[in-house]
Amino acid sequence: MRSLKEITETFRGRVWLPGDTDFDQVRRPWNLAVDQPVAAVAEAADPDDVAALVRYAAGAGMSITAQPSGHGASGRTDGVIVLRTGRLDSILVDPQTRRARIGAGVPSGRLQTAAARHRLTGLPGSSPVVSVAGVALGGGLSWFGRRHGWVADNVTAFDIVDARGRHRHVTPTGDADLFWALRGGGGDFALVTAVELQLHQAPALYGGRVLWPAAHAPAVLDAYRRITATAPGELTVWLDLLHFPGADPMVAVDVTHLGPEDEARDLLAPLDGLPAPLTDSRRMMPLDELGGITAEPTVPSPGASRGELLTTLDDTVAAALLAEPIAPLLSMQIRHLGGAFSRPSDSPHGPLTEPYALYLFGIPSDPSAAAAVDAKQRALVASLPVSGRKPYTFLNPSETAADAFTPAVLDRLRGIKKRHDPDGVFRSNFPVRI
Repeated sequence: MRSLKEITETFRGRVWLPGDTDFDQVRRPWNLAVDQPVAAVAEAADPDDVAALVRYAAGAGMSITAQPSGHGASGRTDGVIVLRTGRLDSILVDPQTRRARIGAGVPSGRLQTAAARHRLTGLPGSSPVVSVAGVALGGGLSWFGRRHGWVADNVTAFDIVDARGRHRHVTPTGDADLFWALRGGGGDFALVTAVELQLHQAPALYGGRVLWPAAHAPAVLDAYRRITATAPGELTVWLDLLHFPGADPMVAVDVTHLGPEDEARDLLAPLDGLPAPLTDSRRMMPLDELGGITAEPTVPSPGASRGELLTTLDDTVAAALLAEPIAPLLSMQIRHLGGAFSRPSDSPHGPLTEPYALYLFGIPSDPSAAAAVDAKQRALVASLPVSGRKPYTFLNPSETAADAFTPAVLDRLRGIKKRHDPDGVFRSNFPVRI
C-alpha cells in the first residue's frame, strides 16, 4: 500500500495524518457523539487539490468522504480519507438570472447574506452553518421548501471531480443520470467542488419564535393544526416541544412567511387566542437572520437524532405526542411540509406526500443517557403513524440509504454508482452500496 505521506507531494492544502498532535481533533465530525475513525484528513485549497487527492486515493485503493464540517456524519469512515472542503468558499450571484455559483464549502448563512443584497434568497434550513452543497446532495429541507420544493430541485448544475480525477461540469443534458443522482442521492458518485442553483425573489420576510410554558402545549398544538390546515406555500410553521437542562418544559411555534407582516398575522390568527407567551420574537427580518429563529448551536456538539415522516396529525396523533413529557429528549419538532414539497420532483426521493416531518433530538452525554434517548425515540415513533421512509438528511448513524429510498430508486442509484465509481473511490455518509 502506498504511504499516506505521498498525499502531500501534489496536495497544496493541509493534511493531517495519524500521530499529528491535532489529528484526533480535526478528524471529528460536527456531531461529537459520532466516532469517526479515518486514515487521514485533507483540507483542499482548491478544486485542483481535490483532483490530486482523488488520483492518489484511486491509485492507493482508498476511499474519500467529503465533509465541510461533518454535519451528516455516520461514522462509516474506517480507513477513509476525510476531505474538508471549507476553503472552497467562492460565491458568485447573478441578480439578472437569479442564479448563484458557490463553492462546496459555502455555508447556508453566507449564501443568504450574498443573495439578500439583491433581495434574493436561497433555500436555507434552520442552521446557517450547514453547507449548501451537502444539503443539496441529500435533497434538502428548507424554510422555504413549501414554496420552492427540495433544495435539490433548485440545483441547475454541479462542478465535480470524477473517480478518475477529472474535472467535469454536470447538467441535466450533459449527464442526466449522474445529475439526477447528485440531486438528493448523497455523495457516493463524485466529489462536488461547486454548485449552481436557482435563487428566488424575496421582497419581504416575516419570522420568529413564540414560546409558552409546556402547560399550554395542547392549545398550542390545536392552533398549529388549524394554521397548517390552510397555510399557503409562503407560510412555514414548525412546532417544538422543548425541555432544556435546568429549565421548565416549554412549547414553541417557529414561523417564516415570505410576505408582509399583516398578511402573516392574519394567517397566524389562531395564535392570538392563546395565553400570553413567555416571549414572541416575530418581526420583519433580514433574509440572512433566519438562523436566529431556532438558535441552533453553531459550534460542534454531541447529539442523537431520529427523523420520521408523519402521515397525519389528527386527534389521535396529537394525543400521542402530548401523552408524556419528552424527557430525556431536548426537543421534539414537527415541521409542516406539503405545498411544493408534494409536487412532482425528478430527484431520488421524489415528492414528499406526507404532510408533516417529525424530528426527535437528545444528548447522549454517557452510555446510560444515550440508551434512554434511544428508548424514548423508539417508543414515540412506535405510537405514531409514520410512512416508513425519511429524507436522506434525517438519517442517523443506525440507519442506511434504504431507509430513505424505495427499492427501485436504490437499484438505480447503485447502477449509477457502479458506472461512475466502480472501485469505490467515493464514500458518502450513507452509501448506496453496503
